[in-house]
Amino acid sequence: MLVVPASSTSQHDDRTPLLSNADGKEPRKPTPLPKGQIMILMLVALVEPIASQCIYPFINELVSGLDITGGDERVVGYYAGLIESLFFATQALTVFQWSRISDQIGRKPVLLVGIFGLSLSILCFGLSKTFAGLVISRCITGALNGNIGVMKSMLGELTDSSNMAQGFALMPIMWSLGCTLGPLIGGTLSRPQDHFPRLFGASFWAEYPYFLPCGIASAFAVVVFVVIVFFLKETLPNISCEKMSVSNDSEATAGRDSHRYDTINESSAYLTLSHTPQYDAPVPLRILLTPERILYIVNYGVLALVEICMFVLLPLFLSTPIELGGLGQTPAMIGLWMSGYGIVNSLFQAFFFAPLVSRFGKRTLFRVSYACFVPIFAIFPVVNCVARRWGVWWGIWGLMGCQLCLAVLTDMAFSSILMYITTSAPGRRSLGAINGIAQTTASIVRAIGPASATSMFAYSLQHELLGGYAVYLVMIAFTVATMKLASALPEEVGEWEQNARTSVAG
Repeated sequence: MLVVPASSTSQHDDRTPLLSNADGKEPRKPTPLPKGQIMILMLVALVEPIASQCIYPFINELVSGLDITGGDERVVGYYAGLIESLFFATQALTVFQWSRISDQIGRKPVLLVGIFGLSLSILCFGLSKTFAGLVISRCITGALNGNIGVMKSMLGELTDSSNMAQGFALMPIMWSLGCTLGPLIGGTLSRPQDHFPRLFGASFWAEYPYFLPCGIASAFAVVVFVVIVFFLKETLPNISCEKMSVSNDSEATAGRDSHRYDTINESSAYLTLSHTPQYDAPVPLRILLTPERILYIVNYGVLALVEICMFVLLPLFLSTPIELGGLGQTPAMIGLWMSGYGIVNSLFQAFFFAPLVSRFGKRTLFRVSYACFVPIFAIFPVVNCVARRWGVWWGIWGLMGCQLCLAVLTDMAFSSILMYITTSAPGRRSLGAINGIAQTTASIVRAIGPASATSMFAYSLQHELLGGYAVYLVMIAFTVATMKLASALPEEVGEWEQNARTSVAG
């Protein structure tokens, strides 16, 4: 149960991190994660990367076949980047509203709307034969999908300070798994009439060559929708307490740390939270956005921008002919390569993230992970130069393998900064808002990132800026320039607020 000190002012309560402890010490033994609910939440987390990543292996080929490029392969990046950006642009307009709504009506209804919208839109994407149709389907996906912020809020409510690293390590694992399955589905199942003519010889598959991977992604979203309806339990206070039984184990409740939120146990017995007004009502934005929380959100936004630029440049680089600055690979090969990243990343995050956080701390891990983007972008021009001179040989794939390993390290930065953001929330009724603001920021930069990166790629090739490699120099310079933001992060979450309260008390 949350206890609000009598001497605390309302402002101080709103500045208090969600998982702060009275003695400043972490529990000796991590609280067991509610495995059933976490597993369902991870299925939800798996839907979006499958749906979004399955288009990457064939998006450039799809755009080339729409007869909007005039046969110029160098401008494909403009249109592909626009399609990839539209999801995040429309999501940026609605994700905060969805997160705020989840603070009022509950997390589960918002998740259901998002999954339904995702299923419908990816199905429409596979049936689209015009550029306008692709644009509309991506806009529907973004507008109805507020799931990311809501999932992070639920994960924060299902964990505490002792097991949060374990819980948040699962998010990049599921994203990586989705990044494995999505490109694999998109790369191997696009144009099925060419790869499996006996099974897909009907004229429908020739008319809609990219429907099969989109249809499979949509079907998976429908399955997850049904699982949510019947098995996922609400985690928001008041709403969950109205639907769930309350734990009768008063001794266990009294023994809990009075300054942290309790987790939902596996038997669905929810512990009662105090209905102190400060925690029962959402916090106004002007109070919620403290300097420390703004720093966390800005770091998250910058990280999301650099990461999305890397991921849209990778398939574009792999599909572009060697003589134009790429590697000239097929959609199937692109899908396999991106799937390899997902497999390696899943294993690494599962076994190494939580121990590394315990050993080095979130701040150090975030800074090192973010710095890995510099060599990642530097490898692109090196690979093309080698391919132009000696062709595609094992040394090329060795360099790409190094790039893949560095990309795996960068994913730890997301888990680290999300732990900062979630634990800085003043209460559960503000978790949706703080995660919504963070996700809105990420969506805005992810809307800008793909179009900007692919446009710079195309512009560099068209005008032969630095031999066509100017885009990579720009990304390296931006990464180096923003490293100072990472160094400003405190060692521990809530450190700034604790110093402020000490100063006031003194």
